[in-house]
Amino acid sequence: MLAGRLDVGTATFAVEDVPEPEAGPGQVRIAVAAAGVCLSDVHLIEGMLKPQYLRGDTVTLGHEVAGVIDQLGDGVEGLRLGQRVLLQAGEERGGTVLTRGVDYDGGWAEYAVASAGTVVPLPDSLPFEQACFIPDAVSTPWAAITSTARIQPGKPAGIWGVGGLGAHAVQLLRLVGAAPIIAVDPLEAARARALEFGADVALDPNDAGFTAAMRAATRGRGLATAFDFAGVPAVREQAAGSLGAGGKMVLVGLADQPLNVSNGTLFSYLRQQILGHYGSAPADVADLVSLYELGRIEFSRSVSRIMPLADAAEAVRMLSEKDGNPIRIVLKP
Repeated sequence: MLAGRLDVGTATFAVEDVPEPEAGPGQVRIAVAAAGVCLSDVHLIEGMLKPQYLRGDTVTLGHEVAGVIDQLGDGVEGLRLGQRVLLQAGEERGGTVLTRGVDYDGGWAEYAVASAGTVVPLPDSLPFEQACFIPDAVSTPWAAITSTARIQPGKPAGIWGVGGLGAHAVQLLRLVGAAPIIAVDPLEAARARALEFGADVALDPNDAGFTAAMRAATRGRGLATAFDFAGVPAVREQAAGSLGAGGKMVLVGLADQPLNVSNGTLFSYLRQQILGHYGSAPADVADLVSLYELGRIEFSRSVSRIMPLADAAEAVRMLSEKDGNPIRIVLKP
C-alpha cells in the first residue's frame, strides 16, 4: 500500500510502498477515507518536533484519520466491519501518552491499525473529509477553551493566528458565549475568514493603531483570555500585553523558543496567568461529534482542499507556505 513515511534520522519524507498492516488482538484496521494535514506534521518533517517514543527511525505520519473498519482483531467487541469511524489522535499505553503519526504509525496511508479503544463511531451525516480533523484541529481548541481556559460567557477573548486551529476556535468561542471575540492575524484573508466564522472584530497585529483598537474592542477592560495559536514569541508578547486584570494567556501554538514576560511586576500585580495547553481528551472528540449531530457546529468551510495521498509532499508545502490560506488540506488514498 501507499504510505507517507518520515525518516526521522535523515528528515526525509516520501510517499512509498509498504506492507499492509494487520489488526492484532484488541485492534481494528480501517480503510482510510480521509486524513488531515496539520502544522504539527510540517514541524515533524522540518525537525522542530521530535518523536519521543518512536521505535525505530521511520513513521507513517497522520494523526487526523477517518475511514471504514475493514478488519477486526481478536477480542474486539462493540465494533463491526464496514462501520464508519474516526480515530483518536493518540492513546495512553503503560502510563505514557503516545501520539498517532508521531510515536507510532498514523493515517497517511491506505490502511491504518488502531486500538479498539481509540475508535469513535461516526454518524452517516458527517463526511469523512470533515470528520478526520475533529481530533486535533477541532478538539485541541475545544479543550483549550473549555478545560484549560474555562471560558466564561460574556467575557472578551482574543485569538492570535486564524489558521487550522484558530479558525475553529472562533466558532467554538462563539458556541460557549465568549464576547467579544477578537481575531488577530497579519493576513487579510484570514481576518476576513475570522469575521465570516463569527469573530466580532478582526485586527492586524502590525497596525500602528493595534493597541487602541484592542482597548476599544474590549471597552477598556482588556482580554479575559488570549489564545496563542501561532507559537511565535512576538505574538505571545502582544497577547500578554492585551490582557486585562486577572487575564489568562493560553499557549496552544507550539514554539521551541524562550517565553518572556516583559514586565513581571505588572503581570503579578494584575494577577495574570500563562497556561500551557496540548491536545485534548478522548471525551472531547466524542462530545464534538455529538455537537455536530445536534447541528450546533459544522465543518464544511474548513476543508480547503482535497488532494490524493500521492501528493502529500505538495500538501505539506502548501500548508507550510500558507499557499491558498488553508484551514485543512485533506488527503485521500
